[in-house]
Amino acid sequence: MKGTRSAGLLVFRYTGQGLEVLLGHMGGPFFARREAGAWTVPKGEYGPGEPAWEAARREFREELGLPPPDGEAVPLGEVRQAGGKIVTAWAVEADLDPATVVPGTFVMEWPPRSGRMQRFPELDRVAWFTPDRAREVIVTAQTAFLDRLAEHSP
Repeated sequence: MKGTRSAGLLVFRYTGQGLEVLLGHMGGPFFARREAGAWTVPKGEYGPGEPAWEAARREFREELGLPPPDGEAVPLGEVRQAGGKIVTAWAVEADLDPATVVPGTFVMEWPPRSGRMQRFPELDRVAWFTPDRAREVIVTAQTAFLDRLAEHSP
C-alpha cells in the first residue's frame, strides 16, 4: 500500500442543524463490527496516467452507484493515511439520499486461506454526519479534510 494514491469527493450540505458531510462505512469483514476509523470519504485508487480529479469522480460513481455531484469543487488537498496511502479529496455541495446508493463490490478470499472467494460491498452504509460526529468515526488522517472544509464554510 506504500505510495498508493486514492482520490475522492467529500459531499456536504447545510441543514437546520448546520453543516453535514456524507461518509461511507467500509464494507467487508474487517470493518463489519467497527465504527471508529471505519468511515471514509468515498474514494478509490488511481494510477499515474489518470488525473486525481477524474479518479475522484469515477470512484464516486463506482462506490455509490450514483453520478458524482456537479457544482463547485473545493480542493481539500491530500493526506497520508497510517498505511502510507495518499488520499486527495475535493468537497462538493449536494444533497443526496443515502437510500439511493447502490454500492460497488469487491471480491476477496474469506475466511483467510479458505480458498473461498466472496463478494462484499465497497461501502456497506452511507450516512450524513455533523463534523463533530464525523471526527469520531472517520479514518484518522481524513479528519484534516473536515478541518479544511470548515475553513471554506460560511
